[in-house]
Parts: sequence; C-alpha cells; structure tokens
Amino acid sequence: MPLRTGVAAERAPRARVSLMIIRYIEQALRRAHYEQVEDGAFCATVRDLWGVIATGRTLEDSRDQFAEVIEGRVLARIADGLAIPKIGGVTAEARMAS
Repeated sequence: MPLRTGVAAERAPRARVSLMIIRYIEQALRRAHYEQVEDGAFCATVRDLWGVIATGRTLEDSRDQFAEVIEGRVLARIADGLAIPKIGGVTAEARMAS
C-alpha cells in the first residue's frame, strides 16, 4: 500500500519546490543550444550548466531528455546541499528537510 501524504501543510512547500524546478527547467530549455551530431542525433547543452548534456534521435527527443537531465541535476544539488546556478535570473532554492 502506498504511503499517503495528504496533509495540506506538507503539500504546499512541495508544490512550491516543484513549481520552482519547473520554471528553472523551462528557462534552461529556452537557453538550450541544439546541435546535430555525426550520426544524425541531436545534442542539447546550456552554457550556464557546465557538464549537463543530453542527446536524442530527434530534436524533440533531445529536448525531452534534456529536461529530465536538468531535473536530475537540480535534485542532486539540492540533496547535496549545493547551490543551483542561475539561468537567466532564475534559480531553484530548496533545502532537504531535517
């Protein structure tokens, strides 16, 4: 049976963090650079996110993969207590619950 977290007080902070991450991803995708590589696949990068890269068979696949990679990077940095680089004035700030 899944764990239930139906308390409204718990949902509100989680919803704010989710929205913050969505806005961050959207800003990163707006600034993304896509390049078609030798095998015809597409590679996505953002200058402000060093080391974050994704590829896909199509431009759309690359964009979808890139959004997932960015989300994973943000969540990992939050879990490690590290700052999240700003992208176009947008950042995601959160702390792990103690």
